[in-house]
Amino acid sequence: MKTYTHILFDLDHTIWDFEKNSEETIYTLYDQFNLAAFGKFNSVSFYKKYKFVNERLWISYRKGKISQKELRESRFVKTLVGLGLHPHQVPKGIAEAYLDICPTKTAVFPFTYEVLEYLQGKYDLHIITNGFKDVQAIKMSSSKLTSYFKEIVTSECCSYKKPEKGIFDYALDKIKGSPKECIMIGDNLECDVDGACASGIDQVFFNPNKVKHNRKPTHEINCLSELKAIL
Repeated sequence: MKTYTHILFDLDHTIWDFEKNSEETIYTLYDQFNLAAFGKFNSVSFYKKYKFVNERLWISYRKGKISQKELRESRFVKTLVGLGLHPHQVPKGIAEAYLDICPTKTAVFPFTYEVLEYLQGKYDLHIITNGFKDVQAIKMSSSKLTSYFKEIVTSECCSYKKPEKGIFDYALDKIKGSPKECIMIGDNLECDVDGACASGIDQVFFNPNKVKHNRKPTHEINCLSELKAIL
């Protein structure tokens, strides 16, 4: 078995259950801003549309086509206009309310704490994420994750985003480690698997939904508990 010193974790969709936490937040906003009064869509349609819009905006953000500000400001406008509202009907403050509420949600994937306890005794654990620094800090604090990790590397820290080599180089410099001493755990084939591989770092593809693909990561797991057999 290969010996590692450092484990690099993605945060959203890997440890912190983004989908569950975001869905709960969207339902809260639907009620808080009385979106039912428009009579055009229900809370489930609102969530599905938001998810569709948000995922595509994040792809544009990772590719450098839009800024953080544009992503945050446009996703609810695009969602609600796409559901039939006029731009002037989009409630003021809804984008800010999402950012206030969602990061305080605490759902994590099964076995998260058990596995982190196990790994923390054997390795230095770090986060490497394209998420925004202010939001990720709140997520980790609210979910009681902060104490497990030594370094938190965000795309804002270094002006590079996964899968760009620059963010991995920055992380390696911060943790004072070599690629061979590290392994990356994440849910995104492009950002986490391809990005780490291109930087000479082994990868664990976290694939809870058993998505079919043609990559060949170093390891693939469907549950975080499987990390105990690998590491």
